[in-house]
Amino acid sequence: MTDTHSTGPFIAAIDQGTTSSRCIVFDKDGRIVSVDQKEHEQILPKPGWVEHDAAEIWTNVQEVVSGALEKAGITRSDVKALGITNQRETTLLWDKATGEPVHNALVWQDTRTDALCKELGRNVGQDRFRRETGLPLAAYFAGPKIRWLLDNVEGLRERAERGELLFGTMDSWVIWNLTGGTEGGVHVTDVTNASRTMLMNLQSLQWDAKICESMGVPMSVLPEIRSSSEVYGEAKGELAGVPVASALGDQQAALFGQTCFAPGEAKSTYGTGTFLLLNTGEEAVNSYNGLLTTVGYQIGDQKPVYALEGSIAVTGALVQWMRDQMGLINSAAEIETLASSVEDNGGAYFVPAFSGLFAPYWRSDARGVMAGLTRYVTKAHIARAVLEATAWQTREIVDAMQKDSGVELTSLKVDGGMTSNNLLMQTMSDFLDAPVVRPLVAETTCLGAAYAAGLAVGFWPDTEALRVNWKRAAEWTPRMEAAQRDREYKNWLKAVERTMGWIEEEN
Repeated sequence: MTDTHSTGPFIAAIDQGTTSSRCIVFDKDGRIVSVDQKEHEQILPKPGWVEHDAAEIWTNVQEVVSGALEKAGITRSDVKALGITNQRETTLLWDKATGEPVHNALVWQDTRTDALCKELGRNVGQDRFRRETGLPLAAYFAGPKIRWLLDNVEGLRERAERGELLFGTMDSWVIWNLTGGTEGGVHVTDVTNASRTMLMNLQSLQWDAKICESMGVPMSVLPEIRSSSEVYGEAKGELAGVPVASALGDQQAALFGQTCFAPGEAKSTYGTGTFLLLNTGEEAVNSYNGLLTTVGYQIGDQKPVYALEGSIAVTGALVQWMRDQMGLINSAAEIETLASSVEDNGGAYFVPAFSGLFAPYWRSDARGVMAGLTRYVTKAHIARAVLEATAWQTREIVDAMQKDSGVELTSLKVDGGMTSNNLLMQTMSDFLDAPVVRPLVAETTCLGAAYAAGLAVGFWPDTEALRVNWKRAAEWTPRMEAAQRDREYKNWLKAVERTMGWIEEEN
């Protein structure tokens, strides 16, 4: 089609993210028709504490919805369904009667529940609730954040016990407000967001009464758990009558938007850090290699699809560090040019364990290391080692996933800012010995929410139609000799070992 202006009908998706909220309107081909976006304030009361004002966020959501419709030149009658995707784990309590938040939302990055999580581990430790929930006891999940609010904000526990308060992650808050708020708003969450609270049983997909009790969370505050793709209710206000028809946590939404519908299909989002999710099918796979077990998605009354998730702390942040702290490059894009000016890494390896190692090691005593240096090494070799670090860290997570699940990676679909770096993408394919694919529509998170909402209302007939819709922009295939790959991987693992035990426990 040469005509870029598409005629309706359309699907809209709201992405309530960590730093901003946006709304994107998509057409039948899954192409972007319009986008509107608005940032919200990051509230930092103490080191390690991060909060958001949920009332400000709801105002912004309404504004970006209006803005996106206006830019597209359409009205609500052209919008067949609305999907929601959200920053995961961010925790809010609000008053059922007034609709007012009773405290700022505690953001997923907030670490104030560290001590509480240690205490909850009791004599069992990090894995106390892992069998039921797929998650280790860690500050970033929502359950302990609810407990913290109830324990530390005057009067909240009593109000919760009296049934006056509602809890939600941001999907629940947005859906409750969209569907009428105090005037009959629907209080729901989907299986993907519920799986990040530490309160949902992965097998039954219901709140686990025993864990709620251990965690000190009254079940009366919890939303109803629904599938990721079904009509929860109709919008009121600007979008009056439009079905609100999907909810997916952001990383799961990207898995859906990348159409990873078969076991062995995986997506990796490369931002400041990296999130890699592997579809493991209808089986929740327990991890013994430092990954999380999570719900990938559930379409209507079909069986849920599970995923393994691995996170890497430092990927894009390492390129920023090269630019801002080291001054070795002037722009992020320049690293590719510099790294391409040499054939290889000159023997240098860079392990960016700036705040310890995440998956699959979880070692907080590790710190960054550059290894294998000789006088031969130039800044171009270091630039290359920096890119290789992201690729090797991805390889380690993929290996852990294969060990846990027995599922072979068929291909890796990538999105996020770093995917514009072609050298990195080729290196990734070489190190993984698998194809790496970048889609045409880079906004995979919003696209996933739109796809799930469209499925719920029959806008798209089935996931097969979505696969056909998904277009690749580029694909890289492995060009590296197996012997060389194995040799370099061995060196990388040696370098990783050198990072450990740098910080000594102080008594």
